[in-house]
Amino acid sequence: MGAKLGSSGALGGRRRGEDDLVEAHEINVTPFIDVMLVLLIIFMVAAPLATVDLGVELPASTAEPQPRPDKPVFVTVKSDLSVAVGEDVITRDALPTTLDGATQGKKDERIFLRADKAVSYGELMEVMNLLRNAGYLKIALVGLDRRS
Repeated sequence: MGAKLGSSGALGGRRRGEDDLVEAHEINVTPFIDVMLVLLIIFMVAAPLATVDLGVELPASTAEPQPRPDKPVFVTVKSDLSVAVGEDVITRDALPTTLDGATQGKKDERIFLRADKAVSYGELMEVMNLLRNAGYLKIALVGLDRRS
C-alpha cells in the first residue's frame, strides 16, 4: 500500500514536477489468481487418478449361510413388475396389509425379497421402500447360490 507524502513548501501546496504517491484503494488479486490456477491444475491432475477402477480379487467367504426360518415370508417381484407375497399375486397398495397377515403383525420378522433378472434396480427399490414404509426393516435379498 502506498502513502501520500506531503510537501513542505512555503505555501504548503504542490510543487510543480513532483510526483505524488497516492494511496491505492484496490486489493492486489494477482497472487490470489496465481494460487487459484495452481490449485486448478492440481485438481485437474488428481481428479482422473481418483476415478481409476482398481482390480481387486476379493477372498471367498467360508461363512455358513444363515438358517432359514420355519416359515419364511417371500416377497417376489416378477418380470412383469407384479408383486407376490408367497404364491399370491397382490397389488402394491395391498402389500402392507398382506404382510401384516403373513407375519401376524410382527414387524421385526425378516422379509425375503427376490426379483427376476429383468426387473430394474429402480423397481426393486420401490418395493423395498414400500416394505420400509410398512415398518418392515429386516429385508434379506435372495439370490442363487453358486458355490461349488
